[in-house]
Amino acid sequence: MTFRPDTLDAFLEQFDASAPKIRSFPGCLHLELWRDADAPVVCTTYSHWKNEAALEQYRESDLFRSTWRTVKPLFGDQPVAHSYAVLRPADAIGTASSDPPADR
Repeated sequence: MTFRPDTLDAFLEQFDASAPKIRSFPGCLHLELWRDADAPVVCTTYSHWKNEAALEQYRESDLFRSTWRTVKPLFGDQPVAHSYAVLRPADAIGTASSDPPADR
């Protein structure tokens, strides 16, 4: 989400007020707010949901609608949403070899 510089503080206040409610929404397993290291008006919410149905229930909830209604006017650009599925879970990735890499 890209915010206008003059609205970032308002967004952060809204996030701080809404985040505990979102985090306690059924099916929400994890929620964080990230800020782009190079573009401080760009933020991303990073969340884990029990399943797609739980996320969809949140998206259809009054909580989402009221939060979105408050946040939407603060954007400086069109928001973009991405959903991901784990392709290689962390516990399935082996550790790197202790041998130094071969010369190329």
